[in-house]
Parts: sequence; structure tokens; C-alpha cells
Amino acid sequence: MALRPRQWMKNVVVFAALVLTGQLGDPELTAATIEAFVLFCAASSSVYLINDLVDVKQDRLHPKKRLRPLAAGELEPIVALVVALVLGAAAVLGGFSMSVPMGGVIVAYLLLQMAYTFFLKHIVIVDVLTIAGGFVLRTLAGGVAIGSPISPYLYLSVIFLALFQGFSKRRHELRSLSHVAASHRPSLDEYTTAILDQFIVISAAATVVTYSLYAITTPQRPAGISANMLLLTIPFILYAVFRYLFLVQVREEGGTPEEMLLSDLPLLLSVVAWAASLLIILYVLPRTGG
Repeated sequence: MALRPRQWMKNVVVFAALVLTGQLGDPELTAATIEAFVLFCAASSSVYLINDLVDVKQDRLHPKKRLRPLAAGELEPIVALVVALVLGAAAVLGGFSMSVPMGGVIVAYLLLQMAYTFFLKHIVIVDVLTIAGGFVLRTLAGGVAIGSPISPYLYLSVIFLALFQGFSKRRHELRSLSHVAASHRPSLDEYTTAILDQFIVISAAATVVTYSLYAITTPQRPAGISANMLLLTIPFILYAVFRYLFLVQVREEGGTPEEMLLSDLPLLLSVVAWAASLLIILYVLPRTGG
């Protein structure tokens, strides 16, 4: 589907602030976060349509992207453009109806993604950094929705996780497209598997380190003798990162993170176990607050 509903999973990052500040049970804040999530789904689908319009010729060279409605000729370009403009406008208006900061975050997201679509995705390294920027803005939107600050280490974790997945995706594209890789995405002409493997390992290590620092320093950790219980969630993060590395470098996967998560049972179970342990620690054990 042209709106790519499976990729709306990326917008779940909006819920990070609500969950990690222990306010998931607040009806008003939960409703605000859900609204922010819906707005980002509209904004991201608008971006996907514009991106597919711009890349229709290149997508026809890709074994999977050639099946997208625009590349396959199943959707008229004018229809895609109109829907993209309507969704983008709705996201911006909806954001400003929530608050000026929320509207500003959505506008910033759309501008960043448009810059990526028309220019930045052709610049080696900057292309993946731009993707990471989109995840940071999603995280920021979650904080704006509930009016709560977010740990700097959480932002860093999101950045490095996005870089980890982004460079893994570039590696998969480079390996799977082979001699037509540069025709599909010009920046792939400057990447090599060796340098991408280095970027991936660095990003993976930074993800684990920054998440660990978040677990140690967040004021929302449990109180008293249970203060370091969040450290128990780190093994699940370690396994998930190692499993993802295995899938990328041994099984040559990594093209679509959301498909990898849903199709690989060990990876899925590790993420579910992490989420469950996090919720138990944050919502069952008494917290320090603040």
C-alpha cells in the first residue's frame, strides 16, 4: 500500500516519553500521545508518497520496491500528490491545534524529510544521519505531547539505534542490488561493505552504552534498594542488538527493520521481553519520581 502502514511502527517512538516517565495510566496524557502518533503517521505517509513519486524510476530497479503502487503503475501520480499534500497539511494543522511546539516539531520533521527526499539522501553518511534525525523528532514530539523533559541519554540511544538500522539497510541494499546499486541510490556508489560494517558495529556499541547510561541515570528508576533494577533490562537490549547484527552480517538481511522484527522470532521475543521487564520495573516497583 502506498501509505506504507507497516512502517507506521517507526512512529511508536512517540510513546517513549509517556511510558518512560511513568505516566502511561494518565488518560489525558495518553490521549495526547495517541494524537501525536496519528499525526506522525499522517506526516510520514505524506513523505512516503512524495518519496515514491520522486524515486519511481529508481524503485523499478529494486526487487521489492518495484512492487510499490506508483512504481508498479497501480497508482496515478496526481492522486498520490494530492493525497500527500492533504496528509501533510492535516498533520501540520493537527499539530498546531495541539500546541505551537507540536506544530513546530511536525513542520521540522516534514522539512527534514523533504530535504532528504530531494537532496540529502544522495550524500554519503548524511543520508543515514538524516534518518536518525527523523527518529529524534518523533521522540521529541512524545515529550512535547505530555509536556515532560526526556533524558539526554534516551535521545542518544534513539540516534544510535536509528544509525544502526540505517547503515544496516544501506549494507543490505549494497549487497542485494550489486551492480545496479548506484542507479537505485547514488550514495551507495560511495559506500563499501567494509566501511558499513564498521559503522554498524560502532552504532551498535553506542546504542548499548547510551541505553545503559539511561538505565543508570533516569530519575524514573525504582526507589530504594530496587534503584538499579533497570539494569536488568540491558541483557535483552544486548541480545536484540547481537541478534540483529547476526541477521545483517550472516544472513544478509536488514532491508526493512520492521519486517525483520516481525519475521524473526528470537528478535521479536527479545524486544517483547525487554518491553515487559521495563513496564514491570517502572509501573510495579515504587519509583523515585522527579
